Amino acid sequence: MTQKLTPEAAAFRKPEHEVLPLFLNRWSPRSFQDKPVPDELVLQAFEAARWAPSSGNGQPWRYVIARTQEDREKFLTFVNESNVEWCRKAPVLAVVFAGQVTPHGNVNRWGGFDAGASWGYLALHATELGLHAHAMGGFDKEKAKATLQAPDDYEAMAVIALGYRGDKDQLSERNREREQPSSRKPLADTLFEGAFGRSVQ
Repeated sequence: MTQKLTPEAAAFRKPEHEVLPLFLNRWSPRSFQDKPVPDELVLQAFEAARWAPSSGNGQPWRYVIARTQEDREKFLTFVNESNVEWCRKAPVLAVVFAGQVTPHGNVNRWGGFDAGASWGYLALHATELGLHAHAMGGFDKEKAKATLQAPDDYEAMAVIALGYRGDKDQLSERNREREQPSSRKPLADTLFEGAFGRSVQ
């Protein structure tokens, strides 16, 4: 496992409490190399996603991936143009879907939550493998669902770009300026004790 912070993470991310470097090293670049990812590494990343926790162990996530030029071009038809600008070079694209109905036929209120946990596992393990993953919400959900022939009871949650980090100089000026790890809100803004808004003592 990676034991050290990358120089970029160290420069832009300052944890308030000790955490594994992996959590700080993971971020979402937009610059990708047009370089294939070995099949085994792709499968390892999605194997990690498979082991995420879920409500009742329902595992409602489903992934559809694109690795051939033909499939990737198909995916780009439902991605917003501002994202196509940078994600077209990623050698792997994926859509994560969340099941909206439980195995018992009830509405699955937790499907999106569980799919998010699965994506988080994927993103962290991709970082450990020397890859980067960037999830985006800027896409046409209904077109993605129709294009990929998803069942009616599944919702498209995000498009994911996966691959090796590229040179930021290939990005537009706007995206070059954003090509760095982001910070986070103070823990006190997101963690409360006893009631919402009550500081942890």
